[in-house]
Amino acid sequence: MTWRDAILIATTSIRRRLSRAILTVLAVALASALLSSLLIAGDVARSRVLDQVSKGGPLSGIRVDAAAPLAGTLDSDNPRRLGAPKAIDDAALRRIRSLPGVRSVLSIREQSILVVPPSPAVIASSPTAILAKPKVQAPKSFLDGIVGADLRKINDLPVTVLKGRLPLPAAMNEVAVTPAYLDGLGLDSTQSQYVIGTEIEYASGRQVVSNRGPFTRGRWVRALVVGVVAQDIDNHVQILGSQQAVVAASTWSRPTASGATSAADPQVSVAPVSPYVALFVVADSLQHVPAVRRRINDVGYATSAPEQLIANIQRYVHVVEIVLGGIGLIGLIIAALGISNAMFAAVRERRREIGVLKAIGARDRDVRRVFLLEAGALGALGGGIGTITGWGIASILAAVVNNYLRSQGFVGVAVGFPLVVALGGVLGAALLALIAGMLPAQLAARLPARQAMGDQ
Repeated sequence: MTWRDAILIATTSIRRRLSRAILTVLAVALASALLSSLLIAGDVARSRVLDQVSKGGPLSGIRVDAAAPLAGTLDSDNPRRLGAPKAIDDAALRRIRSLPGVRSVLSIREQSILVVPPSPAVIASSPTAILAKPKVQAPKSFLDGIVGADLRKINDLPVTVLKGRLPLPAAMNEVAVTPAYLDGLGLDSTQSQYVIGTEIEYASGRQVVSNRGPFTRGRWVRALVVGVVAQDIDNHVQILGSQQAVVAASTWSRPTASGATSAADPQVSVAPVSPYVALFVVADSLQHVPAVRRRINDVGYATSAPEQLIANIQRYVHVVEIVLGGIGLIGLIIAALGISNAMFAAVRERRREIGVLKAIGARDRDVRRVFLLEAGALGALGGGIGTITGWGIASILAAVVNNYLRSQGFVGVAVGFPLVVALGGVLGAALLALIAGMLPAQLAARLPARQAMGDQ
């Protein structure tokens, strides 16, 4: 029997039992769809979500502090004695930006301020929500800081919008507050919406020296609270503003004297002040974070980065991939058992056909070949349909995930169609079907012709 004859007989048998073949293909397709969608989701989580979020983003970010450890101290990440503290200025920013492996450098500014919350401290989102307004603690003024960065590059900063939005990049009278601000009012994170739309007042102070002695003059700003954010730019402050707003507050706070027009007035001796409290350096990839940290340490600055967190995330993602693959594989094995059961039923129904084939000269391997071709064809067809379906399912899930990521200010991710998953879905299903059909095919091949012809 030639291969052409075997393929013709297998195709004819599938057509004769079309309903059973369709059900078998659907079973394999469902299992293959489950496996491929899980594998694609795992691939997206590992090579797309993690890499895209971290590539030029917060996970590959390194915080550079304005003052390095004092001479004689040891840095655990760079075990050598560092030099004297160094302030961060524009020259240091340019030098760090030119280091290999650095994608971008964002300056961080901070200014101490006196914050006066509004009274009342909350606002109802609609007239019908007035009765639902929470009871808050009486607002009290408090000393804090306002931190600012280039909000146009928010995807590179460790800032997550919990409610509302970020201040506009050039806004002088918009701020976002942190959950610590809510805690000060006696609110929890579920009540964030009640502070959005309120106005706070804050003042940066200037030390003025006059003939009557030194005194502090405040520069007051009324700012609208537009959002609630979780930020790791500076965990000690509750107010996030635009870089321009912080620059204005810092400029005002420079020491001066009565009648002086600026901090550079010759009447005043002003100590040099670092224009930046820190830098946020973004490496071009996760793998380059340790090397970039070492280079910055060599320049003489202290650094910190979530390297251990990144390593843990990568390990967890790998574990999730293994679990998802295992679940999908179990489904595919169940489908293979269905193929095996269908092939056993086919052997029982086609005993006379097997007898006729052997009577006209078919050998055992020819009969085995026919049944294996049937099983492989059903498996490959089901695997192909299932792989395409799994990609469609993964794309739908990705659309939902993208909506969430964009709502949080992150870049969406694209679901690809990995060639390995595509080929693995089809070839894997066909191979598993061949394995499942091996025993029924062997049973059919060993059936004696006389016994098969004699069965009614």
